[in-house]
Amino acid sequence: MAYILLILGFALLIKGADFFVEGASHIARALHVSPLLIGLTIVALGTSSPEATVSIVAALQESSGVSVGNVIGSNIFNITLVVGLTAYLNPLKVKSETVKKQIPFTLLASTALLIVISDKSLEHLSENLITRSDGFILLLFFGIFLYYLFEVAKNSREKVKQESSETKPISWGKNIALTIGGLAAIIIGGRLVVNNATDIAVSFGMSETLVGLTIVAVGTSLPELITSVTAAIKKEGEIAVGNIVGSNIFNILLVLGSASAISPLIVDSQVFVDVLLMIALTCVLLVFSRTNYTIGKLEGMTLVAAYVLYMVYIIMRN
Repeated sequence: MAYILLILGFALLIKGADFFVEGASHIARALHVSPLLIGLTIVALGTSSPEATVSIVAALQESSGVSVGNVIGSNIFNITLVVGLTAYLNPLKVKSETVKKQIPFTLLASTALLIVISDKSLEHLSENLITRSDGFILLLFFGIFLYYLFEVAKNSREKVKQESSETKPISWGKNIALTIGGLAAIIIGGRLVVNNATDIAVSFGMSETLVGLTIVAVGTSLPELITSVTAAIKKEGEIAVGNIVGSNIFNILLVLGSASAISPLIVDSQVFVDVLLMIALTCVLLVFSRTNYTIGKLEGMTLVAAYVLYMVYIIMRN
């Protein structure tokens, strides 16, 4: 029964995120918002909502390993497999603003996470914790990121208005219903995934952190994968890149910030390797993005190979 409920939970997460993104994107376009900004905000928030739901539910149930592992695993999955497959299908054009500001902000968020989990090293405490005060610091960083996005929105709205002389009418009622219905499906699906994935993993003797880094991380990142691949096929590269970068920032600052503000999160010492790897992969993404402001097929396959090696490593490690 747990397996059926787990599959049902993933289905609700994926379909819910799909509806959320579709409804919210149509509304955003009607409001004359640029594709990159849609990817960074509406789409990133929608595809990150499964991670948010799962991590917050896990924090409420005192499953810290699932909560932390889910975010780190999802970010690594996004940088490697999502970017890699998307770039392989259709080379991704990267805006100079993404290279100069947004990816560096992802690095800043990742480094901030490394600092807040280093209690044993920095403060000589008995265990590593993301405390409530750490959570509020992460949320403060998220507030700064939101302010930056509002500035970008304000500067780009007039430009987009000038470029699109006419806007197709949209069904506001339908798109609002899709957005709200999708969010509801995401919340229900998140509960099902956390409860059943944890039960199954424990029955196999897996640690909560491994569950978060693998099963839950992949499951909650499927919306990012589906959305980015679809955007690449439709040649909407800006939405694909914005989705991935925005999702990673949301995951660290909003998701872990909110989860730890609700309930302090105990961090497994093994997670340090994963956080350092996440930072290193973000640096690789920055380097790849700077080469002609394009992530090509070869670079995409390199990132996919990196994810395969990472999965082999963490399964052997545990």
